[in-house]
Amino acid sequence: MAAEVVATDKAPSAIGPYSQAVKLGTLVFTAGQIPLDPATGKLVEGDIKAQTERVLLNLTAVLEAAGSSLNRVVKTTCFLTDLGDFGEFNEVYAKHFGSHKPARSTIQAAKLPAGASVEVECIADCS
Repeated sequence: MAAEVVATDKAPSAIGPYSQAVKLGTLVFTAGQIPLDPATGKLVEGDIKAQTERVLLNLTAVLEAAGSSLNRVVKTTCFLTDLGDFGEFNEVYAKHFGSHKPARSTIQAAKLPAGASVEVECIADCS
């Protein structure tokens, strides 16, 4: 079974030697999405809520390009540069995922690409 690269212009282009996502069988594995505006390639301005909103919009676009969606996510890995932002991050995350609650890990990272405060990657069903 060959892996299929997923790409969309509705999310930021990869800023390194990787793909936005890869489909293998009935699963899609996304790269971490940071709060880059896909139209400008620049980090969105604002607090953790604004950055999380952009991250989840980017993640949604990548999943849709793979034939999936947030409600088919089985696992997320979330990176915050400050776990003090956990509550505000959760507010935006919960708004996007609604009653769907995939497994999740949240990790504090010393630094994220492009000076981002948040990054989210996921694994989702795309069958």
